[in-house]
Amino acid sequence: MIKESISIEEKLNERIKELSCLYQVSTAIREYNGSYQDTLGTIVQILKNAWRFPELATVEIQYEDCHLTSNPIPLKAYSQKSIIQTSEKPMGFIKVHYPASDLSKAHFLVEEQRLLDKIAYEIALFFERQTIKTQEELLKKTAQRNDRLSILGEITAGIAHELNTPLGNILGFAEFIEEKSKGAQIKRDAQKIIKSAMYSREVVKKLMFFSCDMPQDIKQIEIKPVISQALSLLKPNFKKANIKFEFLIDDPGLKAQVDPIQLTQVFFNLVINAIYYSPENSKIVIAIHNTKTHYTIEIADTGKGIDPEVKDKIFEPFYTTKPLGEGSGLGLSVVHGIIKSHRGEISIADNVPNGTIFKVQLPLKF
Repeated sequence: MIKESISIEEKLNERIKELSCLYQVSTAIREYNGSYQDTLGTIVQILKNAWRFPELATVEIQYEDCHLTSNPIPLKAYSQKSIIQTSEKPMGFIKVHYPASDLSKAHFLVEEQRLLDKIAYEIALFFERQTIKTQEELLKKTAQRNDRLSILGEITAGIAHELNTPLGNILGFAEFIEEKSKGAQIKRDAQKIIKSAMYSREVVKKLMFFSCDMPQDIKQIEIKPVISQALSLLKPNFKKANIKFEFLIDDPGLKAQVDPIQLTQVFFNLVINAIYYSPENSKIVIAIHNTKTHYTIEIADTGKGIDPEVKDKIFEPFYTTKPLGEGSGLGLSVVHGIIKSHRGEISIADNVPNGTIFKVQLPLKF
């Protein structure tokens, strides 16, 4: 292909335009305001003016699902192209088009291709830096949250120990009064004290679970009997809520090293939570899958789902979306604490078309 001849003066003017383009693109990247589309849109306009025939040039940029053009792309056109590649993976491209009715491939300059490659490289670096920055912020937030939970865990462990003795005394004396008293009103009042003390004791127990202050009894057990027994105990809850359940397990003989009481605690909390948010006549599906190293317990409901803005908060202690008096806000914190102490992970996914799936992944060997 024969390149069009160009004068020395014109070449100098084009070099000036290219240098100006690089400076303006660097400035646009430096002034990033949080919108990828705005930054790429600015770069599109800068590139258009940098080419030899800006009035005929159409610049096109695509990065992932973001696609921008300076003006409509001609149906028949010649173009220069450069790939935007991050971490050795193509993520998009930049193209400069000339209409075939006015210009030919020969009107593109070699220097313009080099400029296009340089801009594509700068855009790739920009996106990589943003990804790293996002990951660093996420790690920082996670570390800060873990620090807060650690401090809170120490505080709650102390509170739990301090409350255990007086609660035991209150419960014991209330039961003694209820047993020995002959007055009906005194008996009723004593029963209210007993009920409140037992509720408080359960909260204390959850605090101890949350602070990982409960001793673990790790042993090799079959998983299916533990879950089946828990489901059997929960049948009245399902019946009262008019909800059905389905239990699926890939390997009925699956064995793992786990504290069976704490595993039951995790399962109870998650299933009772699913029952609470599930509509009548719906079904909760419990499924257990496993690999050679881990097993996953999935609990899927068809309730209203979890709002995206609260997903990051639901494992925080004392946070609850239930009405006052219906939840202590410790259930999922307990679950989170037990799973972490077992070196496992818990995650949330949306159930299609509606509802929530809680996924608990635990190692087969502790």
